[in-house]
Amino acid sequence: QVQLVESGGGLVQVGGSLRLSCAASGRTVSMAGMGWFRQVPGKVREFVAAISASADESYYADFVEGRFTISRDNAKNTVYLQMNSLKSADTAVYYCAASRRLYPTTIDDDYDAWGQGTQVTVSS
Repeated sequence: QVQLVESGGGLVQVGGSLRLSCAASGRTVSMAGMGWFRQVPGKVREFVAAISASADESYYADFVEGRFTISRDNAKNTVYLQMNSLKSADTAVYYCAASRRLYPTTIDDDYDAWGQGTQVTVSS
């Protein structure tokens, strides 16, 4: 029963950077793995990145290609996604999610709380 609110999306040029934030309320997320997913209208939601509850593990989708970094500040109940070297293909609505797992999971069914999403548009 965690409420998640993403922010930081916007319009950026190819090669630019954005940092997305996901603020949690309702309860601490320190015991929850956290993830970022993205979705283009009409397409399936896809995994982007995940981080363990203790922030000692992270995992990224292949398309990230070293460009993104997921991090978290459990004291602030906030998770971040730093996105660099953005491509047009990164354009999507980005969602953060809280998992009942402690480890970083790529399986969206493992996540039981989702934010409303923040739009990222990369112009070419």
